Amino acid sequence: MKQKGNTPTMKDVAQEAGVALGTVSKVFNNLPVGESYRRRVEEAARRLGYQVNSYARGLKTNKTCSVALILPDIANPFFASLAQHICQALAARDYKLILALTASDPGAEQRCIQMVQQNKVDGVIGLTYHPELEVDPRLPYVSIDRKFNPGTPCVSSDNFGGGQLAAQKLLELGCEHLLFLRIGSPVPGESDKRGDGFESYCRQKNVPYTVVRKYDREGIESFRSFLEAHMENGRLDFDGIFCATDFLTCHIAEMLADLGLRIPEDVQLIGFDGIRAFATGQLYCSTIVQPVGRLAETCVEILLQEDRSNLPSLICLPVSYACGGTTKE
Repeated sequence: MKQKGNTPTMKDVAQEAGVALGTVSKVFNNLPVGESYRRRVEEAARRLGYQVNSYARGLKTNKTCSVALILPDIANPFFASLAQHICQALAARDYKLILALTASDPGAEQRCIQMVQQNKVDGVIGLTYHPELEVDPRLPYVSIDRKFNPGTPCVSSDNFGGGQLAAQKLLELGCEHLLFLRIGSPVPGESDKRGDGFESYCRQKNVPYTVVRKYDREGIESFRSFLEAHMENGRLDFDGIFCATDFLTCHIAEMLADLGLRIPEDVQLIGFDGIRAFATGQLYCSTIVQPVGRLAETCVEILLQEDRSNLPSLICLPVSYACGGTTKE
């Protein structure tokens, strides 16, 4: 029996459970063992307060059971939700999450890669903006929304299909003059296809449309002068607007309200992401919803695959439309 005050060991757990030391080792290393033995070991460990020394186990297995996640920020509710789901997917596999935030700074992204490589994580999931990010090819890496390396798998939502769906919905809801607004990084990425899909559908239906793309350095406020220039006699030249993100949609809605326009009566808006308010769980706007749970699970599943010889270069997950009050349903 373990003496009071001493830190319990695997040997103590084996004695408490009445099993061999090798059985305890198998349970703690997730190796096959009879279910009755597993329960006995786990119950004995709980009674004794035994905790697996993951650091020591990592030295033996050459794994740390930790994964780094690189994101621009978690102020954006979509990024926060993505981080939450990835953390849950990793925890279900007994992995820890190391979160690094970069404010979309390419230099900070490269420093994060260098830091996690030095700390010997088992892999990295990154939503980055560095066009020439250098990653050790021996380090498992999964990219979100940006394909920067032929050997690096990329997981993304169906951005092109989402853009088409947004245009389709605006037309179905009676809009006749459409506008697409986008602000973001100049570095090419999968999210650029949202506008491409929008344009494709408008051309297909022979509908008048306008596309305005701006970069982060210009700021969201740069859209205000554009909207003002397209106002005449209290009316906007456009009655349906698709914004590349929900975040941008909320800002555009405020600008339109300042111009005296009603949403959705005068102008209908559709965003992209499907983010929800913390307190109520309600959508901020009508939106193209990304399957954030599936995005997270897919990233983790691909990252932790033992055989990485035949990984897909791009995995594209389906999106859906949801009404959130900025359209006329």
